[in-house]
Amino acid sequence: MKRTAVNPVSWSQEMGFNQGEVISGETRTLYISGQTAMSRDGRPEHDGDIAAQLALAVANLEAVLAEAGMSLANLVRLNVYSTDVDALFQHYGVLAGKLGAAGVAPTTTMLGVTRLAIPGQMIELEGTAVA
Repeated sequence: MKRTAVNPVSWSQEMGFNQGEVISGETRTLYISGQTAMSRDGRPEHDGDIAAQLALAVANLEAVLAEAGMSLANLVRLNVYSTDVDALFQHYGVLAGKLGAAGVAPTTTMLGVTRLAIPGQMIELEGTAVA
């Protein structure tokens, strides 16, 4: 797969994401359902702790990628939903650091929402990966 960043402006790159990416030569596409801070047996974890929820949501995202034979390096699209965007920004470096270490800056949208499907959850990560 070949990735070509499309950035008519530079400010987004400073924040760790591209405005667009052209993907060519892909063979497989993985659409990833929203990942939250759920345990392996489906129990919500870390009620009210957005930092811990973000870390577990990222780990769950990586688990789905790994099960498909992929990693964060294959992520081309990331949607981030949060019930508290201001609190999320205080801990966003966890996710940005993992993406940077993987050498990717996927196109990203962050939305503030009033609630997520599971009460107490504050963060949800949804993505698309290509290999």
